[in-house]
Amino acid sequence: MDALNPHRTAVVLIDLQRRIVDLPTAPHTGPEVVDRCVALAEAGRAAGATVVVVRVDRPGADPQPAGSELLPEAAPRDGDVLVVKHSWGAFHETGLDATLRARGVDTLVIGGLVTNFGVEQTARIGDEIGYRVVLPHDAMSGLDEYAHEFAVDYVFRRLGTVCTTAEAIAALRG
Repeated sequence: MDALNPHRTAVVLIDLQRRIVDLPTAPHTGPEVVDRCVALAEAGRAAGATVVVVRVDRPGADPQPAGSELLPEAAPRDGDVLVVKHSWGAFHETGLDATLRARGVDTLVIGGLVTNFGVEQTARIGDEIGYRVVLPHDAMSGLDEYAHEFAVDYVFRRLGTVCTTAEAIAALRG
């Protein structure tokens, strides 16, 4: 995998909330995905990339369901971008595109839960509106293994670069 310019890259972490991380997922568990996403975020911050933490709120639910908070280790840090979405993808009516363009970002490294919902929708729209998309397949997981593998092998390879977390971290480090 080619090196990524960290100053033009955003690490985008999707829905690392207790109620989602605790779902049965495959081929990776929620905690495994969180660990890899945290490693991506730490590498991104260290290299000077933008880190975007995305949380989903259910429309019309007040209060939000139990477990809607971000896991502490996945919460945004100073300088990170927090996006609250009300649909599957991180771009719809969130201002994310404008925020990223203002920072000069043209590449997205996307991980989180779940592969064939929030991750895939964000990747599809990111590609559609002109971002280079990088998808570390072990930093995400589906509600079942088939859904994950289909998204990774069939959809993601048409949208961008599929890699491992270790490869994405190495690319961020140059």
